[in-house]
Amino acid sequence: MKRSIILFVLAALVLIATGYWFFSSSTKFSLMDIASFGVIFLVLVFAVVLGFKRLGSAKRGEPAEDELSKKVMQKTAALSYYISIYLWLFIMYIQDKVNLETHSIIGIGILGMAVIFTVSWLVIHFIGIKNE
Repeated sequence: MKRSIILFVLAALVLIATGYWFFSSSTKFSLMDIASFGVIFLVLVFAVVLGFKRLGSAKRGEPAEDELSKKVMQKTAALSYYISIYLWLFIMYIQDKVNLETHSIIGIGILGMAVIFTVSWLVIHFIGIKNE
């Protein structure tokens, strides 16, 4: 129950910080900024859905994590790690070809990793784990 509340607090803090960044910026937003907002919004939606799922499980008296959810999370982490390695390899390859600052490239990589983890979790959660 406490972890669910912490998840909502962190999501709210990220939303507040992103909103502050959006409304305090005096410059026009580039396509990269808009894409960053979209990815941040996707990650926040994923966090809120996960928080509501955990709250519902806690209200029904189910354990916070069972064997299946641990196995899904382990498979998701492994798959997203392998895909993220290739993401960073691709980012290193195109780094010299694009005119972006280093902190922007690192931010793209981190947000890309979050998207990869989210997509990996969705795929493994809905397709399932094969019986090994």
